[in-house]
Amino acid sequence: MSTTTETAQQFDASTGNWRAGVLGGIGGALVMGALVLAMNAATLEVAIPSLYTLAPPASAGLGLVVHVSHGAVLGVVFAGLVGAFDLDSLGGQVGLGAAWGAVTWVVLAALVMPVWLDVVGSPANPPLPNFAIPSLLWHVVYGLVLGGVYALVEDAV
Repeated sequence: MSTTTETAQQFDASTGNWRAGVLGGIGGALVMGALVLAMNAATLEVAIPSLYTLAPPASAGLGLVVHVSHGAVLGVVFAGLVGAFDLDSLGGQVGLGAAWGAVTWVVLAALVMPVWLDVVGSPANPPLPNFAIPSLLWHVVYGLVLGGVYALVEDAV
C-alpha cells in the first residue's frame, strides 16, 4: 500500500501593493508616451483618443490622459501578479514588468486595439493583427519602468 501526498500551490493576488502598481503604471505610461510622441505621434494624438471617440481632431493631451489611465489600471493588474507570484526582488519585479509589457502588446495593442478602433470607426485603424515592432519596444519600456517604480515604492505607499 502506498500513500501520495499532494501540495496545492495557492496564489494570493491580494498581497500585491495596488498603490505601487498605480504609481508604477503612471510612470511607465508617461515614459512610454514620450517614446510614442517621439517615434509616432499619430498613435498618441489620434489612435489612442479614438478608442473613446475623442479624436479626430488630433489631441496629444487627450491621448496622454487616456494612455496614462490605461497604464494605471494595468499597473494594478501587475500588482496582483506580483502578489500572486510572491515576487519581492527588484530583478523579479522588473523582469515581470518587461514580460507584462510584452503581454499587453500582444493582447491589447496587437489584437484588441485594431478591433476596437474598427468598431468605433476610427480613422487611425491599424491592420489586425498589428504586431508593430516599435509598439513592442514601447510596451516593454512601459513594463520595465512599471516594475522598477513598483519595486522602489512598494514599501513606501
